This record gives sequence, structure tokens and C-alpha cells, in this order.
Amino acid sequence: MTISNEISFISIENQNQDFPKHFHETFCISLIRNGIEKIELEDGFLYSQANCISITNPYEVHANPVVDRDAKVSFDTLYISGDFLSHLLNGKDLEFKNRQIRDPQINSTFIQLLKQLKSGDHSQSGLVLKNLIYQLYPHSQTPEREKHSSFQSDYLTELITYIEQNLEDKLYLDELAKIIHLNKFGFSKKFKTLTGMTPMSYVLMKKVFSAKNKISPDCDLTDLAYAYNFTDIAHFSHSFKRYVGISPKEYRNQLSLKLPILYK
Repeated sequence: MTISNEISFISIENQNQDFPKHFHETFCISLIRNGIEKIELEDGFLYSQANCISITNPYEVHANPVVDRDAKVSFDTLYISGDFLSHLLNGKDLEFKNRQIRDPQINSTFIQLLKQLKSGDHSQSGLVLKNLIYQLYPHSQTPEREKHSSFQSDYLTELITYIEQNLEDKLYLDELAKIIHLNKFGFSKKFKTLTGMTPMSYVLMKKVFSAKNKISPDCDLTDLAYAYNFTDIAHFSHSFKRYVGISPKEYRNQLSLKLPILYK
């Protein structure tokens, strides 16, 4: 089974800017190497220091305010799709209530997997990944009921579908409000109440993450910027770094390390 579309990674060095409110459609598993990571969740803050793993669940809206701009944070993150994680656990669904894990053995497995992903030697990557998931499993729990994020609610279905289908166009607040029959002020308030994000922040985040998925080692970043209606490459790069943590060029350079992985 090819898992190249089910897991990805990113390495961030000396992060000293805030990440605005956003979410991932995957599990986001980070190992902090230096500094202190701060995650703002709906129910409070999570502080993770070096040698600690932090986890956010799919569709969990969060922000990453900087604790101290002079104390930069370095970390590695694995993004694993919920469906693939469930596949590795023989169909079990889970979520993490314990989002902060300190375990040297898990850290060692995480580092081993990351090294294999970066080196291109993927002969054992599948087995190491499965080992990591089984080590993390005791820190999770089975959801009490099937969970759907606010972005998947019936009320927003038509709107979210429209946004997804028009990410490469210029989207305006007025036209989005008309889809759910509200003026732009009522719409903005309703959307933020339901999701924790403003409508245009959501649109920008989706544009960035969609563009991120289309970056390849040989793609033209300027063409990609214009394809998603960014003003220019500088605007694209600034927006990309806000949500991803590195520039599109830096991300493209990391992609050269990501070769297809086969899981058996």
C-alpha cells in the first residue's frame, strides 16, 4: 500500500513568529527539539518543551502564539491522515485527549522514522511507522461518538463546498455571505462562532494548504502564486510562512527528501 499521500513531514528551525488560528485535516504529531511550543486550544493552552511530543487532532482549530521571540522554537512534525492511522490500527478510530507526551522510547522511534523519511531509505519505514502508532495508541482514546467538525456541519456544507471548488479564484466576503443568506456582518459573526475562525482567514488558510499540496520539487512557485490569486510571489510567500512556518521555497527544498514509501 502506497502511503506517500497519507503521511508527510516538515522540519522547522528557529521559529519565532505566531501561527494564526488554523486546523489540519490530519493528526499533527510534533517533536520539540529546542525552545517552548505554545498551542492555544479552545479549552486552554498547552506548553511543550524540548524532548516532548505534542499532538493536535484532525480539524482541531488551534493557534501557536510565540512564548518568547528571543527563545526560538525548533521542531519536526509528522502529518498522518486519520483514515490511514485507523487502517494501521485495524479499523479503530481514536482521538488524543493527552496531547502532550514525554517518553524517550517514543521520541527515539519518531526520530528513527524521520531519519528514514529524509534519507530516502524507506525499506523499514512502514514498520517503524506502525511501531510509532502502537506506542502512541495508549495515550489516545476511542471517541465516545462519531465526531464532525463545525466545518463539516450541514449548515456550512454548501459554503465550504463552494470555497473548496473556487480556491483559485478571488473570493469576497459579500459573495460568501449570500450563499447562506446573511449580510456580511451577520455571516462573519456566525461563521466565527461556529468555527473559531473568520471566513476570510479560513479562505486564506485553505488557499495556502491547497497550494502547499501542489508544490513539487520542480514546480514554478510564481506560477503557483498567481494560480491561487495571490498578488505576487512575496504575498504568497508571506501568507505561506504564516501558516506553514517556512517559505514555499524552503518547503520545496524539503520535498526533495520525500520519496514514495511502500508499506507492506
